[in-house]
Amino acid sequence: MMHIKDLREYIRLLSDIGELQEIDVEVDWNLELSAIIRRAYDLKAPAPLFNKIKDIEKGFRVLGGSAGVSVQKGLFLSRIAISLGLSPHARAHEIINTLAGSISKKGIPPKTVKTGICQENIMTRHDVDLTRFPSPFIHKGDGGRYFNTWGTIVVQTPDGSWTNWSITRIMLLDKNRMTGLVVPLQHIGIIHQMWKEQNKPMPFALAMGCEPAVPFFSAMHLPEYVDEADILGAHFGEPIEVVPCKTVDLKVPATCEIVIEGTVSHTETVSEGPMGEYAGYIGDAKPQPVFNVSAITYRNNPILPVVAAGVPVEDTHTCCGTVMAAAILAELWKHDFPAASCFCLYESAIHWLVVTVNRPSHSEESTKKLVHMAKEIIFRSKAGLDIPKVILLDDDIDPSNVSEVVWAFATRCHPDTDAHFYSHERTFPLVHYLTVAEKKDISSTKVIYNGLLPLFDRSEISSFKYSVPTEIQEEVIKNWEKYGYGY
Repeated sequence: MMHIKDLREYIRLLSDIGELQEIDVEVDWNLELSAIIRRAYDLKAPAPLFNKIKDIEKGFRVLGGSAGVSVQKGLFLSRIAISLGLSPHARAHEIINTLAGSISKKGIPPKTVKTGICQENIMTRHDVDLTRFPSPFIHKGDGGRYFNTWGTIVVQTPDGSWTNWSITRIMLLDKNRMTGLVVPLQHIGIIHQMWKEQNKPMPFALAMGCEPAVPFFSAMHLPEYVDEADILGAHFGEPIEVVPCKTVDLKVPATCEIVIEGTVSHTETVSEGPMGEYAGYIGDAKPQPVFNVSAITYRNNPILPVVAAGVPVEDTHTCCGTVMAAAILAELWKHDFPAASCFCLYESAIHWLVVTVNRPSHSEESTKKLVHMAKEIIFRSKAGLDIPKVILLDDDIDPSNVSEVVWAFATRCHPDTDAHFYSHERTFPLVHYLTVAEKKDISSTKVIYNGLLPLFDRSEISSFKYSVPTEIQEEVIKNWEKYGYGY
């Protein structure tokens, strides 16, 4: 496993495999930049690196599509795989199962170093100016420019016993203030409430442009009082290096591009949003806490990573969907559920979790037990908060292959008996179809679709994979170009 410890090293690796597109013409931070990122998502094109941005000083850059998918043959998940230390040719099963194994390991805490390249430049007090950076206006319906869409928020409990990394959207207000989502059921909201109970603002650090694995672990759904940095260390078998901040008692990854330090108000709120989100729609504006900035540190020629969230497939889906599936798979294994693999289908805007079961056939009684077991494990887990719909299928289906999943769901799930609904389940408020009341209560109905084949179903699958003898498959693949096909 290769541990990439620097965003710029990651960019070089993307360039080597044709997954980076440097853009040297000047682009506007107002909608044009994000439109290019969105177009790159739609075409599965290389990640755009913007080297010249209108009204922004020379050297300040933006990277889009850090975790986008690729149109290149065999490299569909290459950016995700490389970020996590795997081969660019790794497939979904290897990525998810490797991550699930890392979650089950003993954590390795980060290593503190005295200083890091993230502090090559320092702005404090009256010198702080967020507007120097190329934060984009992403969607025409947004409530403002969004400074953070891919960076890691670092917060800590008042007693210092739990340091949490997470990703939350943060909107620019002015030179030294921002506002962002602080959802009560998420860990940042839980810790913010602890500080409010002490009548104190919550110190925060926003680390942007970190080594490429950091966003994945920041998005990971872990139990309370488990530090994401420790699990990242377990994944790579070595600690990540962190450096103390200048004005708050927190530590950030030492090689990140930009760090914003300050406190999240416990009393003052402003309107945040609306913003185009991962479900594919422009959301609502709501009061959120003010982030007061006390310092900014950054590398020379800093790179701001940007996600233009919306209709799949974009970085939110690949990042959150990957780690959600891994966290749930680890939880299923922990409770001896016979899961072969899991995948949150990116194309569903991570509203569908597919769980494959490594048993060839099932009695009616065993199926009932599996469905109930899945419900208890998944919907009670931290990652399950974000999952509204689960599909159970046998392991003859690749859960990451949307064509296979759609076919199996359509042909194996009985519309009368195989949909199991569960009301008043905790839910993530950004799920688009929720009613106003459900968003307020953070509660909704969830469903598990049972697509497990019963004992009496002995039907053979008629496909290239299953109904063609292996030796003939190999011969056809070997001679494919001889038949006149160019792909």
